[in-house]
Amino acid sequence: MPAFKERRSFLGGMATLGAGLAGSIILRSPALSKSMPDPASTTKSATGDGGRSLVIASDAATVAETTAGKIRGFRRNGVYIFKGVPYGASTAGARRFMPPVKAEPWREIRNALQYGRSCPAQDSAHFNTDGKNLANSDESAFVMHAGAFLTIPGEDCLRVNLWTPEINGSHKRPVMVFMHGGAFAAGSGHDLLSYDGQSLARNHDVVVVTHNHRLNVYGYLNLGHLAGEEFASCANVGMLDIVAVLEWVRDNIATFGGDPGNITIFGESGGGGKVVTLMGMPAAKGLFHRAIVQSGPFLKSLSPDYSGRVAELVLAELGLSKSQARELQKVPVDHLSGAAAEAMKKMPQQKALPIRQEFGEHDWGPTVDGRILPRHPFHPGAPEVSAEVPLLTGSNLHEFVCGLDRLDASAMGVEEVNRLVSEECGERSKMIIEAYRREYPEATPFDLYATIAAAAFRRPAIEQAARKAALGNAPAYSYVYGWRTPVLDGRPGSFHAAEIAFTFDNAEICDHYSGGSTEALALSKQISTAWVNFARTGNPNHNGLPHWPAYTSEQRATMYFDTSSAVRNDPEGEGLRLIAQS
Repeated sequence: MPAFKERRSFLGGMATLGAGLAGSIILRSPALSKSMPDPASTTKSATGDGGRSLVIASDAATVAETTAGKIRGFRRNGVYIFKGVPYGASTAGARRFMPPVKAEPWREIRNALQYGRSCPAQDSAHFNTDGKNLANSDESAFVMHAGAFLTIPGEDCLRVNLWTPEINGSHKRPVMVFMHGGAFAAGSGHDLLSYDGQSLARNHDVVVVTHNHRLNVYGYLNLGHLAGEEFASCANVGMLDIVAVLEWVRDNIATFGGDPGNITIFGESGGGGKVVTLMGMPAAKGLFHRAIVQSGPFLKSLSPDYSGRVAELVLAELGLSKSQARELQKVPVDHLSGAAAEAMKKMPQQKALPIRQEFGEHDWGPTVDGRILPRHPFHPGAPEVSAEVPLLTGSNLHEFVCGLDRLDASAMGVEEVNRLVSEECGERSKMIIEAYRREYPEATPFDLYATIAAAAFRRPAIEQAARKAALGNAPAYSYVYGWRTPVLDGRPGSFHAAEIAFTFDNAEICDHYSGGSTEALALSKQISTAWVNFARTGNPNHNGLPHWPAYTSEQRATMYFDTSSAVRNDPEGEGLRLIAQS
């Protein structure tokens, strides 16, 4: 199946249920809080644990003030949680395709107790061209805890969620801002349980932020050549939304115990692509200080010719001429989403070749417009605009060929591996297989092919590290995640997005994946501590890991995360170079 399609709108059929839960209703005037007792003071003596076992939502104890007004969150197990906080105004109507504007201020206390709306997703048929959808399969949904929270679509979707050990205090903690997956087309900051920031905030004393922003046709429709200067930014407004997130963090995070001078952006899959794009955007300069890319194999973005052609096809699907581009702001959401999906089907489609797949001129995404995004993020080299920002980047051992929903994986033999690799790599296939066999002598035929197929992710991740290191201004660190879940008889490999639960230190709550095993809990601590140390200092090393050198062209050190983590120099180097030459 095509990459990055594993996380779609898992509860799309339930989108109309509970719509009133989104939007955070204002409940109480600030004046009422003056006579309210502090629940923390009344529960501490009763529980004997400082209230850590209680959930508290109170005007007296869980209200914080933002630049737009006061918000009421809640506290659970020592962590303050705020959900669905507006960082921008609605993007509907005349604001559709326009750069984000600040949220309208409010006078009373606003609830921040439920996740907000997410950007409308495209018609699901666009993502099922091969007859399968990994995200909606029973096994993948089970191990990923997909659909843990209700997803309600809407254009009023510019929302942040936040977890912190402290509000209204004086601490300055590292801040970790996560970019969700789903390519640039789908997903939200709450569609996987692994995105929950409570464990990371509580166990590592950091502030965690997730968010929703515009995607697909709402965030990346290139109308600049059709509708004039007013629409000059619309090919990249989805990325400008994330810049607005980082501006909100800069302006508000001190209230939540965070350090505005120590912001890390991190993301997985398409979220990793958003991280590398931000690294190439002048508008984002100075708004973040570290960057982590998890299985985000993006070196290039879209060309204006490609995204411009998509826009023309969208207009044609709706029966509009090029001169009527402004009419798109009036088109109902379901019509616009459907037209966008049909238009994308008419664009050249990438062949499903897992080994040699390249990411860039495909699907929705940012456009190299010479203004917001002056050049490709990591091509031909790492971006100078973020030269001083340390980078941590890597991939998973198996990514999309992983054994989920493939009950016959164990039956694959050497002959089938030879055939599959030969179909993609031609005369060099035998040398490629031999090189990988030397690297992984104990791998089954299926696992060997799955690892070779992950080259589509491994090569770009290594290029990101190498090109960043070549700048010589800030270090780059490389990793491969190889741990295998014990659930489903251990059949699933190290699949795409598997590592997220451990980077958030969520092995305990994501037990469908971790199995609740001791080794999973230990690895979760090891990985999350590395991520937090990198966020804190720009260096992921800690006492629980073997020494992890920065990546250089000479050593090419790469941390392999597994039950026994270890550093390998130039892993898969011979095989990857042969694939590049084939």
